[in-house]
Amino acid sequence: MMLTTVHIIGILLTVGLLLAVSILSGRKVKDAHSFATGGKAGSWMVCGAILGTLVGGQSTIGTAQLAFSFGLSAWWFTIGAALGALLLGLVYAGPLRRSGCTTLMEVVRKQYGPRAEAVGSILFLVGIFISITSQLLSSSAMLGSLFGLPLTATLVIGAILIAAIVLFGGIKSAGASGIVKLVLLYVCSLAAGIAVWRLGHGLSGIRESVEEVYASPLLAQMNDIAGAEDIHRRYGSFIARGPLKDIGGCLSLTLGVVCTQTYAQAVWSAATTRKAQRGAVYCAALIPLIGAACTLVGMYMRGHYVTAAEASALQAAGERLPDGIGVIENSLQAFPSFIIGHLPPWLGGIALGTLLINILGCGSGLVLGASTIVMRDVVRRDSLRGLRLAIVALLALGVVAAHFMRGSFINDLGFLSLGLRAAALLLPLSVALWLPGRFSAKGVIASMIAGTVMMLAAGLLNLPADPMYYGLAASAVVLLVTKKL
Repeated sequence: MMLTTVHIIGILLTVGLLLAVSILSGRKVKDAHSFATGGKAGSWMVCGAILGTLVGGQSTIGTAQLAFSFGLSAWWFTIGAALGALLLGLVYAGPLRRSGCTTLMEVVRKQYGPRAEAVGSILFLVGIFISITSQLLSSSAMLGSLFGLPLTATLVIGAILIAAIVLFGGIKSAGASGIVKLVLLYVCSLAAGIAVWRLGHGLSGIRESVEEVYASPLLAQMNDIAGAEDIHRRYGSFIARGPLKDIGGCLSLTLGVVCTQTYAQAVWSAATTRKAQRGAVYCAALIPLIGAACTLVGMYMRGHYVTAAEASALQAAGERLPDGIGVIENSLQAFPSFIIGHLPPWLGGIALGTLLINILGCGSGLVLGASTIVMRDVVRRDSLRGLRLAIVALLALGVVAAHFMRGSFINDLGFLSLGLRAAALLLPLSVALWLPGRFSAKGVIASMIAGTVMMLAAGLLNLPADPMYYGLAASAVVLLVTKKL
């Protein structure tokens, strides 16, 4: 599967379109406040800002990668993201806007003081930074597969492109480019979904092809497949990795969205609370369809391709590849490889450019949210220049971190990032909004630390179920124990 000139032209034109929209919309930014929160956005602009940063590398490339190995259960990632947008819009948007704050940590500070804000900001930044790193890895995977560039070069190029998107427009840029991306994503997702359905002869045909590829005993053994029943259980079930694991991952996404500065900024950017709520609801309705298309692509690719490592193992064992089976470098390449190999070049170029935009837009929104926290909650200076310097610094650190974490699974980083944000902030934020005066500052600080530490410990010790359960339980116990009488 090779890129053609038509592919490259399509990629460049699509990326150029997004950058032009971002820069043109950013001309209206005059100060740090409008850079970070906007203030006059309509419902679709809010939807674009949330979708433009929520549907990133994990939702597209990561979902297809997970579907390649676990089938339908990969859909939980985007289902969780949609539920998070719904929860943010219907439950949290009103109280957040009435709080008069511009960051989530500011909400906590108003109720529990600057020390709670400082501790929460540090813990919160860890989660966001992990997600920034995962977006840099996603962009690196895309650029590497498209142009064959080495890791360091693709990481640096990805960081520069993310900076270009956000530096000149802030949240207005993210919202405007998010709307453009929304249209392009749906065109490309619909095209990919139709192509998969036609090529795979429906869901039953896709499942049959997966069974056929595992007819090789060695390939089945390499993937812990013991027979047809195992294949059906893994690829045809929504809880292939166990209900606590898959539903726990969905919970991490749902609650993590509520606790992410970037999505809260989209709510604050709306002209009215009603428009903020509508924008979040629109986003919630649209996201699962993109996830469904990516899931089908991943399953189709599993039925028609093996990874380079699997192909080498088969060759070493004296087995030849089954007829009609291709080879991709690794499962992370499932989505871009499908686009290159199975869509018309002109449409494939637009789709590849959209996928790259998708990753870069998500990264830009996360960086904007993290830099806002750095300036307003840690440095405590309202400076446009300082905000932009913080963006550059975060991306530089992200490039270094991504280089050392290059062997990690992108979706695992996404689950960890969102889960850590929720474990640290969900309960303190909620009691600050709805139960003011009921808890002490020391208790809130202790709950933040306990939730984060317990979640990390559960992950490191490989305890049963998703680490999110342990983190939330620890945070809740500490809050209840320290509750004022």
